[in-house]
Amino acid sequence: MSLFRKNRSYHAGQSASVSAAKKVALVGNPNVGKSVLFNVLTGSYVTVSNYPGTSVEVTRGVSTIKGQPFEIIDTPGMYSLLPITEEERVARNILLKESPDVVIHVLDARNLERMLPMTIQLIEAGLPTILVVNIMDEAERIGISIDIPRLSARLGIPVIGAATTTKRGVSEIRRSIAEFDPRQQVNFNYTSKLENDLSEIASLLRGEYRLSHKAVALLLLQRDNEVAELVKRLEGSGYQDIAVKVKEKTFDRRESFHLDLSMERRAIVTDLIRDVFKAPDKRKVTFSEKLSRWTVRPLTGIPLLLIILYFGLYQFVGVFGAGTVVDFLEKKVFEGIFTPWITEVVKHLIPWETIQELFVGEYGIITLGIRYAVGIILPIVATFFLFFSILEDSGYFPRLALLVDRLFKRIGLSGRAVIPMVLGFGCDTMATMVTRTLETVRERIIATFLLALAIPCSAQLGVILALLSKEKGALFVWGGFMLLLFLSVGFLASKVMPGDRPIFYMELPPMRLPQWSNVLTKTYTRMQWYFIEILPLFILISILLWFGKITHLFEKMVEWFSPVMASLGLPKETAVAFIFGFFRRDYGAAGLFDLQTQGLLDARQLTVAAVTLTIFIPCVAQFLIMKKERGLKIALLIGVMVSCIAFGSGYLLNKLLMITEIL
Repeated sequence: MSLFRKNRSYHAGQSASVSAAKKVALVGNPNVGKSVLFNVLTGSYVTVSNYPGTSVEVTRGVSTIKGQPFEIIDTPGMYSLLPITEEERVARNILLKESPDVVIHVLDARNLERMLPMTIQLIEAGLPTILVVNIMDEAERIGISIDIPRLSARLGIPVIGAATTTKRGVSEIRRSIAEFDPRQQVNFNYTSKLENDLSEIASLLRGEYRLSHKAVALLLLQRDNEVAELVKRLEGSGYQDIAVKVKEKTFDRRESFHLDLSMERRAIVTDLIRDVFKAPDKRKVTFSEKLSRWTVRPLTGIPLLLIILYFGLYQFVGVFGAGTVVDFLEKKVFEGIFTPWITEVVKHLIPWETIQELFVGEYGIITLGIRYAVGIILPIVATFFLFFSILEDSGYFPRLALLVDRLFKRIGLSGRAVIPMVLGFGCDTMATMVTRTLETVRERIIATFLLALAIPCSAQLGVILALLSKEKGALFVWGGFMLLLFLSVGFLASKVMPGDRPIFYMELPPMRLPQWSNVLTKTYTRMQWYFIEILPLFILISILLWFGKITHLFEKMVEWFSPVMASLGLPKETAVAFIFGFFRRDYGAAGLFDLQTQGLLDARQLTVAAVTLTIFIPCVAQFLIMKKERGLKIALLIGVMVSCIAFGSGYLLNKLLMITEIL
């Protein structure tokens, strides 16, 4: 799945058009280009919602093709009609319960033989299928050729060769959708014994099913409990005879049915692609393939990762975004021009000093809330999301997942968890939502805990990088401490948490130069989502802080926090940043920026404050998402544990730095 591409915009009149539109479901393995095709077909106006009864997101959009509206559904990744994961179960439910008028199976041209068995399943199920052989450009680059017309003739369905990132084949896909002929496709036969078994079971089926009777019989033989329940409901009293027949056949085939079925489908595919798929016996290894191999091998992958982090996170986000751009906006634009001007305007228009304070005071909506959001947070978020989009569009993230899989297994996670972890550096709230893609409940809880504990969002990270880079050794101490905490707490959680250990499998999309149109679109969408979320919160926080000031509650809170700050070796003014952090951790980081600008923190204090605030209690938005995804009990437990670890770590680090005098 392409992270963040899903915009929660709503087009005027979209609901009405959706109800009248035919449905088109995009299905296929992860990382084969479904999301890119979805974006090309629908544009920006899409809706994202959890599938009923699950925490799996399904994206829907509307496309007008030849004057006719179509509802496009981007389903979660699936490998077979027999579901294993929750994502696969949701994808199949869409096929079974929503009866799409067209099913587009998207596969990777480089892995045609491995992915065609699912095409066969869709066809034998009687689903109205179009096959999109995607990533043709990469396949051709390595010498692979595919006879698309011949493959279409053998499958009996429309087949389009495409490279959706460059929009190749998109017009043909649109035309195939609009002109789709739902006539039955070619029938594929298994060995006579299996065909006879399927025929005996199918002949007993009397109900109306979305799938063909042959496909239903095959799923019953594969012991698909959901299909068995569906058959029981539709067949009524006739179900008993079917159950007896299925039990008889499964007993006969108890030793190796799944392997035998897989081998039979592979034989069908081998026959299908004869004279269709041609690959050179010895092909030239391209630079992108060499680079791909380097990224997944520890000896070369770790140095490459460090280079990416240094130039991407530190230099681009930290030095340029949080340093150069923030200094320009903060000092020249806001302090030099905007703040003095708006202060005079507000004082001229509003005679009451207390109300003036609400807008342009110390905690004013404009001078604090909007200044933080636009002058400090926005440039950092923009540079991070640009960096993130470049990595995502290049195909680097799945390779990073392979690189860290062995290490992540030590902390109870699989390599797949690297995506929400990296995403957390953009926004922990959205990253917590993405943990639902992890396979086990145990893995989701551990990932949620680590996100809340040790992963700073881009705005918080950018400010910290900019602040600590000015103090010799401070950034190294902060980074080393956070990494040690992440690994040690993850290791302990993996030992304590019960549940199944994760299994890791991931498709690798091609490694390629990013398409700037994709990068800029993703960056803009993410910035828009983030800014729309944070600006109202920053304004609300400013109002609450203003109210706290005029009622003297804010001063009392600072006094309450003073003993805690003193135990950390920090001045009491640092409590302000932690109070800000209750609302949003990036808001708290911006508070540290102000304190450092005023010269209230030395190198040791700044490092201790940065570590404690990074670990500090999840912001309100992240806590609400944790409650939604993991439940109130787990969310509260994580919040309490994170807060205890934060102040305990700050206390220990302060003592250690005082003893060693490193800073």
